[in-house]
Amino acid sequence: METGSPAGAGTKGTEPAWTGLPPGLLRMRRLLLVVWLGLTALAVGLLLSLLAGPVWAAFALLPLAALAWGWVLLGRNWRSWRYAERADDLLITRGVLWREETVVPYGRMQLVEVTSGPVERHFGLASVQLHTAAAATDATIPGLDPAEAERLRDRLTELGEARSAGL
Repeated sequence: METGSPAGAGTKGTEPAWTGLPPGLLRMRRLLLVVWLGLTALAVGLLLSLLAGPVWAAFALLPLAALAWGWVLLGRNWRSWRYAERADDLLITRGVLWREETVVPYGRMQLVEVTSGPVERHFGLASVQLHTAAAATDATIPGLDPAEAERLRDRLTELGEARSAGL
């Protein structure tokens, strides 16, 4: 994983300490990809072989090709997610083809919540969602370890309260 700052992200010449997402998120997403596209390939292969003949069952290779392509894309997307806690704000960067960087000032945070759906809980993951006054700047950090998500929530809440009290 690359360390350092995207263009313009440093404050006063200092590089933020970037943190990547844990590998559990990549494992979860790849398992879901294999399950869904594997079942699709199996269903397409069986249906086409029964209804149109065994030659047509070769179209079941299309979902398998999508699986291989998706496997690579999921890895690239996972590696692109990073976040950094700076003195006055939180940076979140993501994206491979279209890079997106979100800067959330601590004083603008209204709510920081930790969520974990059933699949995330099964894999021991949680997401941190930041809500601000402007809906366009709401940000999410997915796939964190629950302890790290709670630590981040508590720290961001504390910093947000301290910054908003100073306004």
